[in-house]
Parts: sequence; structure tokens; C-alpha cells
Amino acid sequence: MSKQGWSVNQITLALYPFGAGAMAVNAFFASLIGSWIGGPVLSTTAALVAGAIIGLPATYFFARHIRTLMDQADRDICS
Repeated sequence: MSKQGWSVNQITLALYPFGAGAMAVNAFFASLIGSWIGGPVLSTTAALVAGAIIGLPATYFFARHIRTLMDQADRDICS
């Protein structure tokens, strides 16, 4: 059976803006929590850069998970 639909890379590309945004928010809030023990708070720019960097692998792994669920759904429907 051949794979149908979007590849993992296509899903990653489509979801990357959302993944990068989510990681930017997470990085900023993590820096706020870190400030409780004396760490620095990230600026908006630093949080966006961190989100852009961390967002790529996070989105890729999420896209792999989504592709696996899509394949599983196809197997369940076809059997």
C-alpha cells in the first residue's frame, strides 16, 4: 500500500508557524519562571529567535506523530 496524502515534511512546513509561535511563548514563560531563581527574562526578540530554533524540531516530531496517526486511520478504514 502506498502512502497517500501529505508527507511529514509537508506537514512540518504547514505547521511550522504555529510550532514556532508556541515555542516562543514557552521560552518566554520558562524565562519568567527562571527569573524566580535569579535568571534573566528573555526579551521579545530573544523569545522569538528561541521559538524559531526550537520550533523546527518540535514541529517535525509533531508532524511525524500526525503522519503516524493518519497512516493508522487509513489502515483501520481499509481493513
